[in-house]
Amino acid sequence: MPLNVLIADDDHGMRLILKKIINKLEDFKLIGEAENGEEAIKYVEDFNPDVVFLDIEMPHINGIECAKKIIDINPKASIIFATAHEQFMPDAFELYAFDYLTKPFRIDRIYKTLRKIKKIHNDSDNIVLDNIANDKKVVDKLIIRNKEGISFVDKEDIILIERENRNTLVHTSKSKYTTSEGLGQLEDKLEKDIFFRSHRSYIINISKITRIEPYSRWTYVVKFKDFEKDALITHEKYGELEEILTGKS
Repeated sequence: MPLNVLIADDDHGMRLILKKIINKLEDFKLIGEAENGEEAIKYVEDFNPDVVFLDIEMPHINGIECAKKIIDINPKASIIFATAHEQFMPDAFELYAFDYLTKPFRIDRIYKTLRKIKKIHNDSDNIVLDNIANDKKVVDKLIIRNKEGISFVDKEDIILIERENRNTLVHTSKSKYTTSEGLGQLEDKLEKDIFFRSHRSYIINISKITRIEPYSRWTYVVKFKDFEKDALITHEKYGELEEILTGKS
């Protein structure tokens, strides 16, 4: 199945170049073009693309702010910044951008980046963590507030918590709870030796992890036992998790 691509750039000529490149690749499908950040966010909300090419300087909402909103909607979108401005690179990589292309860029560089993304989506090689903590700990309830009322969830049943479409979702093996509370608010209510902030959009239950797989240059996918959904963990946080599980400091 081809990966869906969105191009967001106020330069028509640049959109045309990227469009021609994408249309030549069987593994990728262009689903839309946006001239500004607001249009890009609307496309992401409506079509949930796998790959987003983002210019930095765009009308209404610049590329960095646009990327933050895109990640909040879909943390797994592979964001490729394509810009003439190198000074924004540190900000881009703080957002876990898949790549940062400086205009004018070589066409083969784009092909290389897209091939990496496709390989990661198809890659079956796993990074396995052998020393997953399996100790059962006594945990209490997490209070989740939303417009329907208040839910009391056993913390030990929580598998992951994620940000999606501007809401926070708390997942157990049997249920899903939605709240407007931020991840930081919920993180403060959870035990740090059990629940780990793996990514700006995810909190995971360490005891539920079964394996970790490559996802992009700076992120990995976290898989859980008997659970279809997965989470993301950054390269830096992966190192922290290894230290926790191996007892290193």
